[in-house]
Order: sequence, then C-alpha cells, then structure tokens
Amino acid sequence: MRPAERGLLPAVLCAALALAGCAGAPVWEERDGPPARPVDVSRVPDAVPRHEPRSRYGNPDSYVVNGRRYRVLPTARGYVARGIASWYGRKFHGRRTASGEPYDMYRMTAAHRTLPLPTYVRVTNLENGRSVVVRVNDRGPFHPNRIIDLSYAAAVRLGMVERGTALVEVRAVTPGERAPARAARGAAPEPPRIYVQAGAFADRRNAERLRLRLLRAGLRTVALQRHDHPELPLYRVRLGPFASVDAADRVSVRLWRLGIADAHVVVD
Repeated sequence: MRPAERGLLPAVLCAALALAGCAGAPVWEERDGPPARPVDVSRVPDAVPRHEPRSRYGNPDSYVVNGRRYRVLPTARGYVARGIASWYGRKFHGRRTASGEPYDMYRMTAAHRTLPLPTYVRVTNLENGRSVVVRVNDRGPFHPNRIIDLSYAAAVRLGMVERGTALVEVRAVTPGERAPARAARGAAPEPPRIYVQAGAFADRRNAERLRLRLLRAGLRTVALQRHDHPELPLYRVRLGPFASVDAADRVSVRLWRLGIADAHVVVD
C-alpha cells in the first residue's frame, strides 16, 4: 500500500519538512498501515456537514512544504476536483493535525493541501461508485500525484484500503444542502482514465517543443490536446492513458528527472 506522506502546519512544520524530504526532491512513498488489530469501521457514519468557524490553526494565506508554496483557498464553495486519493492510518493516529485536533483514523476525516479547515467534502470512488462525506481537518497529502488523504475509516468505506489509492472525485459540500440525486440506472459509465499532464501553454509552438522533447527522451503516448478556454485556447501536453496509478507515478518520476517539476496526474 502507498499512503502519501504527511505534513502538518505551523506548530509542526519541521516535522512536515522532514517527512517530505529536505533535498527538494518529491517523496513518492511512505510506510503506514491499518490498525494492528482488525477493527470493524464499516458502520462508521459519514461526517455531518455543519457551519463552523475557520480553524485558528492550519489556515495561513500560504505555506511552504518541500520548497513548494501552497495557497489556502478563501472558500470551499464550488470546489470540484478529480484525481488520486490515498489514506493514512496508525502511523499518525493520535498525532496533532494541522487544525490542532488529534488525528483519529476511526473517524470520517481527511487532509487536503488548500481547502479551508474545516471543510466538508463528498469523496466518490470513480471505480466502484462508493461515496462518503468527510470533514477536512488536516493538511496534505504532499505526494505529487495525490489530491486528498483519507482516514482509515473513510478508505474502508470507499473500498480502497488494499490498493492504497483510488481514482476519486472530491466535491465540497455546503452545510444544509441536499445530497445530489442518484442518476437513473442505464449503461455503465466509462471507467476513469489516468493521464500525466507535463504542461499547458497558450502558445501551441511551446507545447509542440515540449512534446518533441519528451519523445526524444524515449517517452511514448505523448499527445498534444487543445482545450478551448473561454479567454484563449490552451494546448496541453499529456502522456497516457495509463493502466494503473503505479504506471502514472513512474512516468511522473521520469518527468521530474527531466526537470519538469509541475507534471501532475489528471483523471478524466
């Protein structure tokens, strides 16, 4: 299993930097695990969204981990993202989170790099349709290709503990709003596809130069895609699709070694 590395904020920032690595290179794996003894968390209820003040801790305008600056969003309203989820367990159980609360792997919580603390989000496993509501009260994951780090209980509910990761959609939930209606049964939806985006450019020539550079470096399945943005078109250089998260991670490492530090996973 591959839970992402963890990082906590101001009071324990040194610990975060130690976990992320002080050499400036991204850390791709960290050892963690489930409880030492089996615990049934299948009936742990979803977090119930409610109006809460922003936490006194963990909400700076921005912060830096492993040489990269993250900017905390002013609001969670309208936030929707797709990507790879990981989970964290006994290694951090009982430790202080970025919000100052102790981490409890048996509750429905999560860590996110930029959402305000606390925020409630619905996380849907795009591979099996399972969905949970969790309360974001921590910072992380700082693994380059992960968008949310879930508690052990949430990971069990989503059916992702054994693999360690899942392709998910993360959607902010406003307290008091109704859950989205379930779509009528019909044809099975297409399975999500995993890509690695090496860059996006307003100038097609720059995108083409990057595509050719990657091909010369021996990378394959490199495509240039036009995205019609309302203000101006964007040209994206993407690799894939990949059959697994591991395959996408390996390609991301190769891109980092080529000096392409902003490459990231995209789930369509």
